[in-house]
Amino acid sequence: MVYELKNEKLTVQFSNLGAEMVSLKNNKTGQEYLWQGDSRYWGRRSPVLFPVVGRLINDRYVYDNKEYPMSQHGFARDMEFACISESREEITFGLDATPVTKENYPFDFRLEIGYRLKEDTVTVTWKVINLEREREMYFSIGGHPGFLCPLKEGESQSEYSIWMDQEEVLFSRIDLETGLMRSYKNVLTLPQGRRVLEEGVFDEGVYIMEDYQVQKVSLLNPDNEPYLTVSFQTPLVGIWSPEKKHAPFVCIEPWYGRCDREAFQGNLRNREWGNMLVPGGVFERSYQITVEQ
Repeated sequence: MVYELKNEKLTVQFSNLGAEMVSLKNNKTGQEYLWQGDSRYWGRRSPVLFPVVGRLINDRYVYDNKEYPMSQHGFARDMEFACISESREEITFGLDATPVTKENYPFDFRLEIGYRLKEDTVTVTWKVINLEREREMYFSIGGHPGFLCPLKEGESQSEYSIWMDQEEVLFSRIDLETGLMRSYKNVLTLPQGRRVLEEGVFDEGVYIMEDYQVQKVSLLNPDNEPYLTVSFQTPLVGIWSPEKKHAPFVCIEPWYGRCDREAFQGNLRNREWGNMLVPGGVFERSYQITVEQ
């Protein structure tokens, strides 16, 4: 099913499959900002990543001396959520653990994904609840929204830029064959916070910034004007477009967690940037998407 929030400025649509945002449109101009999915490049639009972000070594993890399979980015993005509340400004979807999810993830949990539309901003909220009575729960969660870049037919992505709220950041790469984090970091220089999206800028894969270095990312049109901004307070953010495909979109991905490092040999409890909830504990975080035009 498709659900909708609408005000004078924006119309936003959502699917109960994965609780995924599927459209973000300017009412005045009719401009769509969200990537609409195309399997030639990437068939998704804005999936929620849970209970892992990224890939695990051998697509498996160990918890309490037992090995569990887990596909890249987890299973929530492929599951049907229930719409648990809806108003003119907000909608919330919920997902509970099932016998099927426990084959891959042995915890009783509740995951709620909420969206609030106010003026030109969509606030995305993640709420994770540990329903276990006696044990801690370990998880990661993140967003993966893709935004059109370029916006207009006939334009090239190389005319566009990305802006971050820093002029220099350290970033890491993922090995494109294994999907695992490489052990070394690189320096990305951003004069006045800006990086032109020239040909080949994504050919080596995703840019991953850790340690709360970046808290705001904008996409700039050929006039160097921001047309969309993602604001967050997550410890990590990924910037990605499919490698060597010249795809007409860019993903800005706030994360609480990431893939395993190449040399990682631990278990679920000690994954880098993982999160833990005590029995009955609640984790609630949000980020914002603002249309600037």
